[in-house]
Amino acid sequence: MTMDRRVFVLGASAALAGCVTDQRQDVAKPEPSIDPKYTAMYAAVATEPFPVPAVDLTEVDPRFLRQVVSYPTREQPGTIIVDPRERYAYLVLEGGQALRYGVGVGKEEAFNFRGAAVIARKAEWPRWTPTSDMIRREPARYAKYAGGMAGGVGNPLGPRALYLYRGGEDTLYRLHGTVEPWTIGTMVSSGCVRLLNQDIMDLYRRVPLGTRAVVLPATG
Repeated sequence: MTMDRRVFVLGASAALAGCVTDQRQDVAKPEPSIDPKYTAMYAAVATEPFPVPAVDLTEVDPRFLRQVVSYPTREQPGTIIVDPRERYAYLVLEGGQALRYGVGVGKEEAFNFRGAAVIARKAEWPRWTPTSDMIRREPARYAKYAGGMAGGVGNPLGPRALYLYRGGEDTLYRLHGTVEPWTIGTMVSSGCVRLLNQDIMDLYRRVPLGTRAVVLPATG
């Protein structure tokens, strides 16, 4: 084989290799598989006064989906523990376990409630009214809702809310649903604890009035 022919053969081989590489890059990667139990868990709910759409699970990190986990604690079963730093809420169960939910929390440390409280009020499709501080910080966004927004589609509290009281007084902090499921696992709210709508409905069913709630520090 002459030098010219060897160069031609090698060049042709390299060209063919390049084509194969390009073809492989063009092949679409398969979508990540989603556990069917979560598809069912976060399916649309059609039995409510207003529609509760299915959660697009591709928008939520799987670790923030509802699951039973090991969670040793001195708190009694039935207690709700919110860990803003890890973005989880726990419902303490028997045997050192807890039902864990992903949450979105206050975007600044100062916005996050801290300490022990009691669930002294529960509401289905609650009315939402921004606090005076929210209106002062972002008047263009919140002033138009100063008189409140009725429960229903588009209400930022979603289908359920649990109200935290301390010493018999409303702390103005709630555990509630969300119209922005992709924000679960982030620091985004004005202080309240948001859950996926199907999760707050699940938690709402499980806890009675008088339930103890403990919100841990967001830092440290």
